[in-house]
Amino acid sequence: MTDLFLGLDVGTQGTKALLVDERAIVGRAASAYELLPDLPPGAAEQHPETWWSAVRACVRELGQSVDLARVRGIGVSGQQHGFVALDAARLVLRPAKLWCDTSTAAEARELTQMLGRAVPTGFTASKILWLKRHEPQHFARLAHVLLPHDWLNFRLSGELAMECGDASGTGLFDPAARAFDARACYAIDESLAAKLPRLVAPEEPMGRLTKAAASELGLPAGIPIAPGGGDNMCAAIGSGATRPGVATLSLGTSATVFAYARTPVLDPAGAIAPFCDSTGGYLPLLCVMNATGVLHEVARAFPGEDLESLTRAARDVAPGCDGLLFLPYLAGERVPDLPQASGTLLGIRPGSLTPARMFRAALEGVSLNLAWGVERLRALGLAIDSVRLVGGGAKNELWASMLADCLGARVQRLAESESAALGAALQAAWIVRRGSLDELAHRFVGFDGVPFEPDGARVAVYRDALARFRKSVERVHGA
Repeated sequence: MTDLFLGLDVGTQGTKALLVDERAIVGRAASAYELLPDLPPGAAEQHPETWWSAVRACVRELGQSVDLARVRGIGVSGQQHGFVALDAARLVLRPAKLWCDTSTAAEARELTQMLGRAVPTGFTASKILWLKRHEPQHFARLAHVLLPHDWLNFRLSGELAMECGDASGTGLFDPAARAFDARACYAIDESLAAKLPRLVAPEEPMGRLTKAAASELGLPAGIPIAPGGGDNMCAAIGSGATRPGVATLSLGTSATVFAYARTPVLDPAGAIAPFCDSTGGYLPLLCVMNATGVLHEVARAFPGEDLESLTRAARDVAPGCDGLLFLPYLAGERVPDLPQASGTLLGIRPGSLTPARMFRAALEGVSLNLAWGVERLRALGLAIDSVRLVGGGAKNELWASMLADCLGARVQRLAESESAALGAALQAAWIVRRGSLDELAHRFVGFDGVPFEPDGARVAVYRDALARFRKSVERVHGA
């Protein structure tokens, strides 16, 4: 019987679990949950115990069809930037503020000014300063700062630790030095640096499964827990973005584009996040807040239509959408940095507001905004020859083809959509088996259908559309 490795991806909407052996996925499970209800505007929170309950449910479901005694390692991927606050007894002080929480925008602006570098609203640092300002009774008891996947690692191993990938999305970390930034910590509070956990390397276990956790999950006690990483870092492993030239584009409610780099990629403008990855390299990353949610919003405007019917209709609309331009910032935006922005339709003429044109304009607006960010990645020295598409939006063939034209690169859809859970499992296998993680990742990477190649004529249309898009954002939003 071959050994198995468990990968967990603890996200905003649910937890996914995969079991892999040496060459294939042999089991999968999922458990859904929601944000806490009735929060103030901009707040987005979950209680960490919700994640642990979902992990238990997933592992128990896997155990119904697979012998869990064969599991030899665990890796955890988690939603980035969240803030899990623990007291001196290592108990959770309050629900975790998540990556999509925008209630800390004022604190993010203040930190950006103090530090002289971009600290996006979603990053952890602004949440810690928010706690100090708005809930001083909780800040007074704060003893340990963790990220979501770190807290799951703690529940599994009893150890408090962090790795460089997820840490580089806190706003408290120097990715070039691969160490915490003492100045950033001090800007929030002189005691903060002492509340951050130790750092572990990506190739070493951060701990081992405790007897208590093993009993709850039905897994062998003492098996190693990989350091894991943020969901983007683990998705990079699971999609094969572990070598130069390969980028991954994840299309969900928000969207990310990231690519492997051997050396740090630092953007003076702050548009590209200078993340470390979960292999020992670097993962420069673009994040936009508006992706599939824009399409669903258009679909809701036309009762009786769904995404499939709208996509079919949009195929008959010419690229460029007859001049209709959608600035798709329905939820504000991170890149460009417009947290308070709203969506805008430009170029409306008689007949523009049909379902087909509106839906195509939404697809093009999101794609052009992504292309703007990818231009920035290339300007910083990244070669992006091929793009691997994952997430819910990857199922839309029209969108995949449009992205190939807008990005000027081959686009391929991955056969396995749960790339973050897969990457976490592969990292666990790597720390046990050693060898090349890049080779291991590419053993698992498979593609769905034929690649989408950029078409010269359409590339030219979208190049002109991108120039108009950028000028329109500047005119409307001053960005």
